Amino acid sequence: MSAETELDALWDFGDPAGSEQRFATAVERARRGDERILADALTQVARAQGLQRRFEDADRTLDDAEGALRPGDNRSRIRVLLERGRVSNTAGRPGAGADSFLAAWELARSAGEDALAVDAAHMLGIVEPPASAREWNARAMELARSSSDPDAQRWIASIANNMAWARHDARDYEEALELFQIALAERERQDDPVRTRIARWSVARCLRSLGRADEALAEQRVLAAELEAVGEIDGYVTEEIAECLLTLGRKDEARPVFARAYTELWADDELRSREPDRLERLRVLGET
Repeated sequence: MSAETELDALWDFGDPAGSEQRFATAVERARRGDERILADALTQVARAQGLQRRFEDADRTLDDAEGALRPGDNRSRIRVLLERGRVSNTAGRPGAGADSFLAAWELARSAGEDALAVDAAHMLGIVEPPASAREWNARAMELARSSSDPDAQRWIASIANNMAWARHDARDYEEALELFQIALAERERQDDPVRTRIARWSVARCLRSLGRADEALAEQRVLAAELEAVGEIDGYVTEEIAECLLTLGRKDEARPVFARAYTELWADDELRSREPDRLERLRVLGET
């Protein structure tokens, strides 16, 4: 198993604090003798800190990672660049980390590190203006599909998803649906139940945009039933069920579902901070 795969296995992006603790354990192990992963593990501690919006801690951790770099260790140097870019992007700093991502792309391409090059290109597809972002996403997809590196190939679903949302935001719903379906097929092939469910949600969301609300509602209800069977709820699924009902003219039926979606999504601190208008809309539709 590659160091890349070892570290990826420690991630739970829904629990950055728990992920940080696992990576901190990997750092301590590395300090006791497994130095090949020390700098890499430190970069992932920094990434987890950044996701918790502890940006100064993340900066210091990346300084430690840079100090732990071994001569000629291009892979770890690329990861330092990637995580400096991600911290800058999450923190909303000027440039959003684009310079770091570009440097990571160039070094990864020259070093033959396909998976890291794809990661850098996909981040440029996030932070660059729309026209340039589309070019970077296309580069990322081309490399992911042509590479013999399984770690690079695993990016296909994420890139397709990013490209799909970009086309959806541009109201090109037909192309968006094709890309969402590519992402779904990849998630199913990877046997990743959680991300497969998210991909199914995205396909259904796009179906609603295409005016196929009956199909979208049916799929979202299937997702809700599957979650209920394992004792889970997802406010985003609830929200979409309500939106589909509203689109179909079933306002009275939608009202209590909107109210439930508001309650469920209010618990999402990030959404509450990032999209207060969205939550307010759910509250109003749940009352009227």
